[in-house]
Amino acid sequence: MTGQITVHVLDTARGRGASGVGLLLIRIDGDTRKVLGRDQTNEDGRTDAPLLSGSALHAGIYEVIFDIGAWSGATSDFYDLIPIRFRINDPSEHYHVPLLLAPFGYTTYRGS
Repeated sequence: MTGQITVHVLDTARGRGASGVGLLLIRIDGDTRKVLGRDQTNEDGRTDAPLLSGSALHAGIYEVIFDIGAWSGATSDFYDLIPIRFRINDPSEHYHVPLLLAPFGYTTYRGS
């Protein structure tokens, strides 16, 4: 199995995937932050392809920043950007980062 990073954004208030959420994938090395890619969720709340996979995936610290403010389109919503920082120890594994959204809270975990 080739290692990869994938995401899934769920809108728990509506009971479905959050379509159209913009996101950034960043690799962090000390004080250096490098944007590796930008993407947007599809109708199911996932990206059409892994954010990173294969030989491009290395051990280290990564961050996915979800642009919830732009997705919600309402200035009165509570969250703007939601960053999730995580460590990759074994680049051959699948790292799935789900984000479950609620109006005034969110949850994340390492998925499968």
